[in-house]
Amino acid sequence: MDKKYFTYILLTEQNTLYCGYTDDVEKRFQAHLEGKGAKYTRSHKPIKIVYQKEFETKSDAMKEERRIKKLSRFEKLKLINNIQ
Repeated sequence: MDKKYFTYILLTEQNTLYCGYTDDVEKRFQAHLEGKGAKYTRSHKPIKIVYQKEFETKSDAMKEERRIKKLSRFEKLKLINNIQ
């Protein structure tokens, strides 16, 4: 079985968006909830996963994460709403 990678966006209690990449979205989300994820999500508790996209390679997922992080909040919301 080929390993898959994902870029994801979380919505936080402060109504901010956090973007990251992983090979297991649910496991990574749980780590964020337990304060074992990124520093940002230790002080901005995530509520839910609002976006995820699958990639064949880690490199592609990382490139998408970098691209998303450069977007404005408005552009991120457009991306999220087009998927859901």
